[in-house]
Amino acid sequence: MNPYDQAHALARALKESEEYREYMRLKETAYDDGTNKALLDEYKRLQFRMQAKLAAGESMPAEDMQRLQQIGALLQFNPDVSAFLMAEFRFQRMLSDIFKILADVAGVDLDMLAQQ
Repeated sequence: MNPYDQAHALARALKESEEYREYMRLKETAYDDGTNKALLDEYKRLQFRMQAKLAAGESMPAEDMQRLQQIGALLQFNPDVSAFLMAEFRFQRMLSDIFKILADVAGVDLDMLAQQ
């Protein structure tokens, strides 16, 4: 059994999963509106910066944190965007679970990554 072949089979299975199909369908709906797209892009950019700062042991500037919270509050009241973000979360959780399975087999301690 070739691990690369299995990885490609897993990729196909992920793409055919209900979680992925729902994520892609709702993404298209959410990003179809220009305002939604701009807000989502800004929200994701700020989230990424926050995660990078936390990983580096730094704190997020207060104004960026406030902006992230403001955009998040706006997005949660938009049903298309809210549904998309929930679908994205479910798909990412599935990917995280799969990564944990692979990390366990490889002997990678993911708990160590969470400690600071």
